[in-house]
Amino acid sequence: MRRAVALCAVLIALLPAAASAVAQESPFVSARLFEQTCAACHGNPAFERAPDRATLRRMTPEAIYDSLTTGSMRVQAQDLADDAKRAIAEYLADRKLGVAQITDAMLIANRCAATPPLDPTAVSAWNGWGVDLMNTRYQPSEGARLSASQVPRLKLRWAFGFPGTASVQGQPTLVAGRVFVGVDTGHVYALDAASGCVHWAFRAPAGVRGAVSVGPLTGQGSPRYSAYFGDMRGNVYAVDAASGQLRWTVSVDDHPLARITGAPQLHGNRLYVPVSAHEEDVAANPTYPCCTFRGSVVALDADTGRQIWKTYIIPEAPRPTRKNSKGTQLWAPAGGAVWSAPTIDPQNHALYVGTGDGYTQPAPRTTDAIMALDMDTGKVLWVKQDTENDVWLFGCLPSNPSENCPQDVGTDQDFGASPILKTLPDGRRILVAGQKNGIVWAHDPDREGAVVWKTDVSGMRPDPRGEIVWGGAADEASAYFGLNSGGLVAVRLTNGEQKWFTPLEPEPGSGQRRGQSSAVTAIPGVVFSGGWDGMVRAFSADNGRLLWEYNTLQQFKTVNGVAAKGGSMGAPGPTVAGGMLFVPSGYVGVQNGLPGNVLLAFSVP
Repeated sequence: MRRAVALCAVLIALLPAAASAVAQESPFVSARLFEQTCAACHGNPAFERAPDRATLRRMTPEAIYDSLTTGSMRVQAQDLADDAKRAIAEYLADRKLGVAQITDAMLIANRCAATPPLDPTAVSAWNGWGVDLMNTRYQPSEGARLSASQVPRLKLRWAFGFPGTASVQGQPTLVAGRVFVGVDTGHVYALDAASGCVHWAFRAPAGVRGAVSVGPLTGQGSPRYSAYFGDMRGNVYAVDAASGQLRWTVSVDDHPLARITGAPQLHGNRLYVPVSAHEEDVAANPTYPCCTFRGSVVALDADTGRQIWKTYIIPEAPRPTRKNSKGTQLWAPAGGAVWSAPTIDPQNHALYVGTGDGYTQPAPRTTDAIMALDMDTGKVLWVKQDTENDVWLFGCLPSNPSENCPQDVGTDQDFGASPILKTLPDGRRILVAGQKNGIVWAHDPDREGAVVWKTDVSGMRPDPRGEIVWGGAADEASAYFGLNSGGLVAVRLTNGEQKWFTPLEPEPGSGQRRGQSSAVTAIPGVVFSGGWDGMVRAFSADNGRLLWEYNTLQQFKTVNGVAAKGGSMGAPGPTVAGGMLFVPSGYVGVQNGLPGNVLLAFSVP
C-alpha cells in the first residue's frame, strides 16, 4: 500500500497550516486540500503509475497517513502540517485513523450477558429510515407506546459513547429489542434497547450513515434475519442481524466518489439502494475532470446481493466536451444524486425518489425532480422536474472563477429528503416532498406526478445550505418540516395551507435562529426535532407549542465507559418505539456542526 501511494512524484500548491487545521472539521475542505495537493498526479493520465482516486479509496487511512509521514511520500509531504496529512488520509479512506484499535478494546467492557433469539415480530419497531414503506416518519400509538401527555416527563435512561467518533451519522433502527446504528468510523452497532449493552459491532471500511433495514432471509429453513446498510464508498452490506457476521457485500457503483447517504429500502426480498456522490464537492478545482457521476437506484436480491437492475437518473453516459486551460478533460452530463431512501408504492408497483442538482450545463430534466420507477424493472414511469437548470458545484463563487464552474451557477436546490406517500380522507393520494428551497410540493402519484399543490414555507432566500434538507414527517392531517432558518412548520395535507409555524429563540448574542436541517419525527400529537444547537425538542402537533426539550451539548456518563459528549444534529432524526425515544447526537461537515459521539435513550420513569 505504501508503494501505491508513493508513486506520485510531486505535491503542488501546498496549503498553509491554518487551512489544514480547518480541513479536520469539514470534508469539503479536506476534499479541496486533496485536489490542490495530490490530484495533479493521482488521476492524471500523464502519471500512469500513480494510483487513481478509486485505488486510493480502497486503502486504509493508516496506510495513507503512514506513507505521508514515514513512508516514501514523506519528502513530498514534508511541508504539510500533520493535521493536513490526517485530513487527506481520512478523506480518501472515508474513515477515522486508529478506530480499529480503540473500538475493539472498548467493546469488551459492555458485552451483553445473553443474546436471545431475534424475533422482529415480538415487540414495537422502527425499521429503516421512514418507519414504513411510505417514509412518513410517523409512529402510530401501538408502535410508539408514548403519548403526548407523557412526553414532558421523558428522562434519560442510558447513554452510549461511540469510541473514535465525531459524527453519529446513522439513524437508530429498533427491531426485536435491539438498536442498530452506524457511525462515521464505519462501525455498525447492535445494542440492547433496554440497557445499551453491546450485542455486536461490525466495521465497514468507510463511514455508515442513513439507517439500517432488517428483514428475513427467504428459503433458509428456521427464521433468520439480515441487517442491511450502505457505506460512504458505495458499498452495500448484509450482515446477520443476530450475530453481526457478514453475509455479503457488493459495490453498487464504480465511480470513485460514489457513496450511499440514503438508507436502502427493503421490500419483497429486494433491496432498493439510492446512490449519491461527493463529486460536486471537488469538481470546481481545475485539475479535476468535471464531471462524470450520475445518480442511480440499484435493486439487489436481498438474500445474495445480486444486482437485478440499475437505473441511472441521467440516462445518457457522460462524454468528453472540452479541455480547460490546464489541459484537464471536462465531461457532461452529470449530477442527479439520490441522497435519500426510496419510497415504496405497492399499489402502483412503483418506487419514488427525489433527485439532486446538475453538475454540468444544461442541467438534465431529471435533476431536482421527483421520479417514479417500476419496482420490477427499474423503468422510468414518469419524471416531474420542480426546479430547472439548477447547476451547482461547491466553491463556484465570484471570488473563485474556475473554468470548471457553470456559467450560471445555481443554488443547490436538491430534494435531499424522501418523498412521503399519503392517502387523503377522500381517497386521493399525494407524494409530499420538501425541497431545499423551502417549497413543499404535493404530486399526484396516480396522474404521472401532476402537481396538486405547492407551498413556500421558507424563511430565507435560496441558499446552498438549504431550508428543508433531510426530511419531514406526516400524520393523517398534516406534514411537518424543520427549517434551517430556525423553526418548525406544519402544513395541511389537503391543500398545503400553513397550519402553524413555531420559530426558535435566537442564539444568544447572535440574533440568528436555531437551524433545523435534520429529519423530524412524529407520533400522535407530537413532533420531535433535533437542531444544530444540540437541542432535541418536542412540539405539539396541534399548535406547535413546545412540550419538552433536552440539551445534548454536555458530557455523559455512558453504559460502556467511553467518554462521550453530544453535538449538533444535522441529518438523522430521533426515532420512537416501545415507549422509548432514541436520539443520535453529533454531526460535522457542514454549517460548522459540532462533533459528538453519543446515542441517548429516553423513557418515562
